[in-house]
Amino acid sequence: MPTTIRFSVLGAPQLTVDGVPHPPRGPKLSRVLALLLFRRDQLVEVEALVDELWGDRPPRRAVSTVRTHIYHLRKFLEHSAGRDAGDLLATRPQGYLLRLGPDRLDADVFARLVESGRTLLAHGRPAEAARAGRVALDMWRGRPLGNTAVGTLLRGHVHRLEELRIQALEQRVEADMRLGRHRELVPELRGLVAAYPLNEWFHARLIEALQRSGRRADALRAFGELSTVLSTELGLRPSGEVRELYRSIREGEPVRALDAV
Repeated sequence: MPTTIRFSVLGAPQLTVDGVPHPPRGPKLSRVLALLLFRRDQLVEVEALVDELWGDRPPRRAVSTVRTHIYHLRKFLEHSAGRDAGDLLATRPQGYLLRLGPDRLDADVFARLVESGRTLLAHGRPAEAARAGRVALDMWRGRPLGNTAVGTLLRGHVHRLEELRIQALEQRVEADMRLGRHRELVPELRGLVAAYPLNEWFHARLIEALQRSGRRADALRAFGELSTVLSTELGLRPSGEVRELYRSIREGEPVRALDAV
């Protein structure tokens, strides 16, 4: 029976072999593995690894140290997977290449599920979009790369994944709203506005969900809380779309659903 190998960056970086997790030992080894994973199936030059590990202050023997880290990474892969790592980690004159192929990195699967959810939502299939969103979000074990210190190159990848997670949350909330799950969404949306206090979209959806749950006074209070946050933090007012939502609720008019994500 062939060995099933997966890699994860949606949380602390790790290799999973037949369902058993194997975290790399040491922060430098984790960063080297992470950069190779984010650039899977592409050549990662030695200079890029030096830049990620030490920035503009590399040690005198930086290139030799990178080679040492690659040696330990190769041994880690061989020990964890119980096989020769040559088919995974290839050495080239300018650098190194981690050959993964499809579906071996959780971030790739996650991104594909988010895109699938977006397409399903656009085609009027909210129930399927909500399921795709839940599967995608359940893949997260924590912040990308966990507590691993990151340099300039990895920081960009981490930020991209965090933004993609917000998109996944917005799409899944939008799908549930279309399915009429307003009451069930209120506690989650309160948590989201606490976690992302400057995300006006989450605030607006909380206001709408409260109103559609028959909680008009709470919806108006939620608008006031948004106004206070934006004014205090950014010196801004809520967008015209959200102000129109507030006006409709205050005057007892039918509330039009806000534009989808």
